[in-house]
Amino acid sequence: MAQMIFVNLPVTDLGASMAFYEALGFRNNPQFTDDTAACMVWSEAINVMLLTHAKWRTFTSRPIPPATSSEVMLAISCDSRNAVDAMNEAAASNGGTADINPVHDLGFMYNRNLADPDGHVWEAMWMDPAAMPRDNGQN
Repeated sequence: MAQMIFVNLPVTDLGASMAFYEALGFRNNPQFTDDTAACMVWSEAINVMLLTHAKWRTFTSRPIPPATSSEVMLAISCDSRNAVDAMNEAAASNGGTADINPVHDLGFMYNRNLADPDGHVWEAMWMDPAAMPRDNGQN
C-alpha cells in the first residue's frame, strides 16, 4: 500500500464542513463516512478526516483549540496561481475565511492562507521549481 496521510480535524457541523471542503475541490469517500466522520480526499495520498467533536473525543482527551487559534498550518499544492486564488474565493464563499495572513508572491512561489469554518488554517500554494533562484548564498 502506498503511504498516505490522514489529517484529522474536529468540526462543529459535519455537513457544513463537508460542503466547504467539496467547494475547495475535495471529494468525499463514502467508505469512510458516517454521521460522526467524513473522509475528504484531495489526492491519492492526502485525505482529511472531519470528525464531530464527540467522535474526536473518542481519540483524545486533549482540549479542542478555539477557532481563533492556529494549532497547525496545512500547506496544500495547487496546479496554478489561478487555482490558489480560486481556492481562497471558494473558502470565502462557503463559510471559511480567505487571506487570514498576507499573500506571499515570490514569483516562483505564490501562496494564500485560508481558514475553514472551524478555524483550521490551510495554505494554498503554487510553485514553479524551474523558476527558483539558483543562488544558495555561497558565492
